[in-house]
Amino acid sequence: MVNSDIALRTVSMTGFASGQGAGLGHEWSWDIRSVNGKGFDLRLRLPEIEGLEAAVREAVAQRAKRGNITLNLRLSRKEAGEGLRLSKSGLEAAIEAVVKVEIAAKDRGITFVPPTPTDILALRGVIEQGAPEIEDPAGLRAALLADLNAILGAFVAMRRAEGAQIGAVVAAQIDTVEALTTQAEALAEARRPQAAEALKAALARVLDGAPGADPDRIAQELALLAVKSDVTEEIDRLRAHIVAARALLAEDGPVGRKFEFLAQEFVREANTLCSKSGNAALTQVGLDLKYAIDQMREQIMNVE
Repeated sequence: MVNSDIALRTVSMTGFASGQGAGLGHEWSWDIRSVNGKGFDLRLRLPEIEGLEAAVREAVAQRAKRGNITLNLRLSRKEAGEGLRLSKSGLEAAIEAVVKVEIAAKDRGITFVPPTPTDILALRGVIEQGAPEIEDPAGLRAALLADLNAILGAFVAMRRAEGAQIGAVVAAQIDTVEALTTQAEALAEARRPQAAEALKAALARVLDGAPGADPDRIAQELALLAVKSDVTEEIDRLRAHIVAARALLAEDGPVGRKFEFLAQEFVREANTLCSKSGNAALTQVGLDLKYAIDQMREQIMNVE
C-alpha cells in the first residue's frame, strides 16, 4: 500500500503545450514539447527578432532543468498581401538603370517606348519576397514573451501532473521493495539456527576426516563462511535505500539523477543478497526484489 504521508513532488520530463496570440499587426503560435533526456537540451525555431532567442532560452531554463525540449514560434503579418513588398532601394536602382539605358540609346539614335510602371515592377529587386521589416521589434518581443510565459505555465503543469502519476507508481514499487525486504529478513532469521547446525556438522566431518587438522584454523574458516553468508548488512542497506527513495519523492526540484544512482545501489544489494542466500526461498525473494527494482528504474527514467 502506498505511503499516504508522502507529498509527491516528482516532475516528468515529458510535456506539451501550445497557444496563439496576436498584436502589433502580427499573429503567432507557440508550441513546446519535451521528452526524456540525460541532461537539458533546448532546440529553438524562432524568427529573427533582436533579443528574442536569449530571452526565450532563459525563460525555458528557469522552468525546466532536464529533458530534450523543442520550442517553435510561427509568426505572420495580419495584413493581406503578405510576402510581397516594394523595395525602395531596388526601385531607385531600377529607375536609374532605365534612365541610363534611355540616355545610351538616345546617343545612338535609338528611340524606346517609355517603360510603364508594370515594366519597372517586373525588374529584379524591385519587389521583395517575404514579410516586411518589423516596425516595433521591442514591443513585439515583449508581447511574444508575455504569451510564452502562460504557455510555459501550462507546459510545467503538464509535466508536474504526469510526474505525480509517476511518483505514485514509484511509491507503490518502493512499498513492494520494502515488503520483500521484510520477507527476506524473516527468511534470513529463520535459517540462522539451521545454518549454525550445518556449520557444526561440517566442522565435525572435517575433524573426523582429518585427525591432524588444526581445530582452531578450521573453526576460523567456517566462521568466515558464516560471515559471508550473513545478509544482515544487505537488509540494513536496503532499508536505508527505501528511506532515501521516499525522501526523494517528497523533495522539490530535479531528483531524477539522484534516483537513478539510488536504483543502482538497490540493484547492488539485491544481487549480493541472492549470491549469499544459500537458501531457495531466500533466493526467490532476492529475484523478486530485482524484478521490482527493475520496474522502478523504468519509471525513474522519466523523472526530471
